[in-house]
Amino acid sequence: MELKYTGKTKDVYELEDGNYLLQFKDDVTGTDGVFDPGANTVGLSMEGAGRAGLKLTKYFFETLKAKGIPTHYIDADIEQRTMTVKPAEVFGNGLEVICRYRAVGSFLRRYGLYAEEGQQLDAFVEVTLKDDAREDPPISEDALDMLGILSKDEYQVLKELTQKIGNVVKEELAKKDIELYDIKFEFGRTDADKQIVLIDEISGGNMRAYKDGEYIEPLDLEKMFL
Repeated sequence: MELKYTGKTKDVYELEDGNYLLQFKDDVTGTDGVFDPGANTVGLSMEGAGRAGLKLTKYFFETLKAKGIPTHYIDADIEQRTMTVKPAEVFGNGLEVICRYRAVGSFLRRYGLYAEEGQQLDAFVEVTLKDDAREDPPISEDALDMLGILSKDEYQVLKELTQKIGNVVKEELAKKDIELYDIKFEFGRTDADKQIVLIDEISGGNMRAYKDGEYIEPLDLEKMFL
């Protein structure tokens, strides 16, 4: 297999059969040693984070598969910290799509004049460009269309999938009395039929979850949930 991309939290290899292998790392995003799913830098390394992230990802991707929701997932090997996926092309240089249920993090930093911390939000969907140099700027539906990154029809599919998947994760966590505050997804188009599918991962490293008003660290989330 050939190394195609070295990422912050995982490396991507191309396999001989045309599929891809994601190797999960123990690195998580954050700043100054504090975890932050919205950060665009590696903030710290947590032993076991890669395996924990993959275990949650495997659980959620298989749950989505059972519900007929399209993803790039094929299978996962927890011991090797690897996930095999179908090839998919990202939008532009990559988008991050956040589904928000409570006002925290960057949402609160931007809209604090109007929003209160922890205020309930109705599955608010926010799209940002993956652009470290410009600190992942938010982008609107119109701008995505005008810049040729995503058509308006594709945006609607993206938004609907984000809310549908976010609600699946939210409902699953609620079974353990865990509340989802926000979650970050990535999507792509499949090589074969250009279908929009969920890619990357669903783990504690890309969500904020709370229990009894207390924030749950990514490693603790995996232990509490699984």
